[in-house]
Amino acid sequence: MRRFIAAGFGTGLLPMRIYGSHSGAGTFGAGVAVLLGIWLIPAPWWIDTLVAMAAIGVSLWAAAPFAVDGQDPAWVAIDEVAGTLVAMIGLSGWPWLLAVVVARLLDIYKVAPGIRQAEELHGAVGVTLDDVIAGLYGLAAGALLLAVL
Repeated sequence: MRRFIAAGFGTGLLPMRIYGSHSGAGTFGAGVAVLLGIWLIPAPWWIDTLVAMAAIGVSLWAAAPFAVDGQDPAWVAIDEVAGTLVAMIGLSGWPWLLAVVVARLLDIYKVAPGIRQAEELHGAVGVTLDDVIAGLYGLAAGALLLAVL
């Protein structure tokens, strides 16, 4: 059960079954968060925050046994679920979409300050924190667009 949850409720295992590689597993996991985020759009921001915090806690718990020796297994996707949920807090429409795209791209390329450093932390903290930081950048981008609109 823990492996299933760590795999983003199984989505992190799909790329291997579909095309024989774990490449893109995180994007599949982010898709879970997007589906949940669509459902949460009418909810107040504090509900989004509670859901994102719960996802962070679940990610820290579920990824722990698989994050040994500084490893971040590609199939572990619960961290992407958590980070994407952080990006969507309190947003809807174009700002919501921008936040998701920015968070996903920054998690993939790790070019923004703090993301690569967070990933280098050991254990489940390193697995989860880089995605949460990418999600915070996405949230900032979405909030900035919301302010401009």
